[in-house]
Amino acid sequence: MTKTMPLRTEIAAEHTWDAYSIFASDEVWEAEIKNVEEKLTKFDHFKGQLSSSATTLADCFDAAEEVIQSAGKIIVYANMFYSVDTGDQSAAAKNDRGRGVYAHVFSALSFMRPEMLAIGIDQLNTWMGEEPRLAHRGLYFEQLENQRPHIRSGEVEALMSQTADVFRTANATHGIMSDADLKFEPAQDSGGNKIEIGQGNIRKLISSEDRQTRKTAWENYADGYLAFKNTMANCLSAGVKRDVFNAKARNYSSSLEAALKPNHLPLEVFHNLVDTFKKNLPTWQRYWRIRREALGYDELHVYDTRSPLTKEITPVSFDQSMDWICEGMKPLGENYVNTMKKGVYEDRWVDIYPNKNKRMGAFSSGVKGTHPFIMMSHSNDLMGMSTLAHELGHSMHSYLSWQNQPQTYSSYTMFVAEVASNFNQALVRDHLLKTQQDPQLQIQIIEEAMSNFHRYFMTMPTLARFELEIHEHIERSEALTADSLIELMADLFSEVYGSEAVVDRERVGIIWAQFATHLYANFYVFQYATGISGAHALANNVLTGGPEAAENYLKFLSAGSSVYPLEALKIGGVDLSTPTPVETTFEIFAGYVDKLEELLGVSTAS
Repeated sequence: MTKTMPLRTEIAAEHTWDAYSIFASDEVWEAEIKNVEEKLTKFDHFKGQLSSSATTLADCFDAAEEVIQSAGKIIVYANMFYSVDTGDQSAAAKNDRGRGVYAHVFSALSFMRPEMLAIGIDQLNTWMGEEPRLAHRGLYFEQLENQRPHIRSGEVEALMSQTADVFRTANATHGIMSDADLKFEPAQDSGGNKIEIGQGNIRKLISSEDRQTRKTAWENYADGYLAFKNTMANCLSAGVKRDVFNAKARNYSSSLEAALKPNHLPLEVFHNLVDTFKKNLPTWQRYWRIRREALGYDELHVYDTRSPLTKEITPVSFDQSMDWICEGMKPLGENYVNTMKKGVYEDRWVDIYPNKNKRMGAFSSGVKGTHPFIMMSHSNDLMGMSTLAHELGHSMHSYLSWQNQPQTYSSYTMFVAEVASNFNQALVRDHLLKTQQDPQLQIQIIEEAMSNFHRYFMTMPTLARFELEIHEHIERSEALTADSLIELMADLFSEVYGSEAVVDRERVGIIWAQFATHLYANFYVFQYATGISGAHALANNVLTGGPEAAENYLKFLSAGSSVYPLEALKIGGVDLSTPTPVETTFEIFAGYVDKLEELLGVSTAS
């Protein structure tokens, strides 16, 4: 008998997120789409007129921000149904329609930036002093001026806006295959029982204490992707070509520069991370050695790298997770903690448990005017708690930005996004290590830390190296094939494992296909590693610096995009323009390795 996941309709309403807090029904959603479309027709009288007066420009901004906020709600609402049941065709159609509306809005507003550039920064600065509704837009105008070499004519900008939805097709196709169409052979435990594999439970299966379960789950999951390697490679190649096209169209020297320069980030931030990561590979290899010794294996396979190192697996319910998270986040004050609790228990921010066809992974989503919703698949263990803490970090970052910033600055950049999430995990982990003295539980807590580092400080930097190489291939007009992608990925991971783990090159090499979203967000993955670095530096400040450090951190969370990302982090108390925070976080990682070696009573001395 095969153990299966529940259908979406079998999940209790109280365990789901409250999409209807945005729109009371699909009919209200439809009415808002019609309302947005009607409002867009009114922008015709602004075209060619923004230079006429400060009042006209302010009126246009007010109208644009209203329609952008409405479009954001439309797409968030639609995506909430699709993400939790990618096999639902009506939800898929709704999601596609929401994306189309969103693209239409930005196409209709694409005339604004070229017209403002024509007005000139001096006149715009003068108008800020004359029109109160423009007074807060200084950074926006400065960023616009910095982008002058990369902003095209109104006609070209409109065309590029229209291509955005088309360019998402490769990513969407990859995601649909991964979340809805891919079928995996069931895993099998050592007793011969079969277990259904889905995106909602794969992480738990490859972390099973039963080696046969995790081996067959890891292999069959990889094989599911390998069966469609050529199609997915074609999708990824199209996504990279999109990045290269956009970079060239906007006069950037590379896709990497196009990803970093708009946010005032020097290219050294990327290269510092990669160089520091490569320098610290011996620490990773020591960790694999500890795992092999602790598990008593002659050979460590990749499917063993997440196996539990203790027989005692502490169950952690969703409510226990929330209790520990709230205790861990107390250094940020009662208001922070109470806002989280209300959001989770009263406002239903979180879609909690796995179900069939639910999207892989976890994320926080929303816009100013909605709740900061969370999709996850809680696994009733420390890893599930860690994921919840992580996503609540994102959600509280969004909540405080929305509460404290106008629409213009209400979102934050990718570069700072992963700081708040990893910060929560670091604080909760510190709390648990200080309060839970049982050695077996301490091992599990450190394993949770190592799992997080595995993703953010091993997988993501490796994917960043992969991403740089495949973009450079396309920039040199070289082809990407499934086999070349698999070979490159296998080579990069082999460097990480060294001689300490057996690398199944085909199955390790297809890992790129398992990141159906991340590798389509131009040079996003490296920011997971810089994010965890900034998070640990800031967490250390808050834990040792008292109320002032906590207040500075909350100011960072509240800044949104009202300052450049590096400057926002400096407000919080960390400078990521240097490799120091990355180096410091590798020292923290090495400390966890030391502690784990001590708790397990193994020796890796050569």
